[in-house]
Amino acid sequence: MIHSANARSSNTPYQVTLSDGQGHTWHADEPLADGGADTAPNPMQLMLSALGACTAITLHMYAGRKQWPLTHVDVNLQLNPDGKPIDGHQIKRSITLHGGLDDEQRQRLLQIANACPVHKLLEGKVEIPSSLT
Repeated sequence: MIHSANARSSNTPYQVTLSDGQGHTWHADEPLADGGADTAPNPMQLMLSALGACTAITLHMYAGRKQWPLTHVDVNLQLNPDGKPIDGHQIKRSITLHGGLDDEQRQRLLQIANACPVHKLLEGKVEIPSSLT
């Protein structure tokens, strides 16, 4: 499957409409303090939300296949909460699993969370060839 997204700026400073080939539309903006209108998440929040969504979905898929009693997942994410590290960045992720899971199931789900596709993308080498058209 090819994943794609489009971003289109508007006449309003920093407001961007995002879309995909399936007809979904969402938005990005910057906070008031940075000159935006604060009408939508900023790009870093969107990136964090992608990791959170992927984590929750991956855990539900795995637990469903195993028929484990996972009822829902809460994922809290913070980018550089202790300040930017000297080298790179840090995303702190706290996962709360709900349901009658035993310790072994919980530990396996943590391993699965660390293997979600967005997690692997963020930890791996990413190239971004860019061009003007």
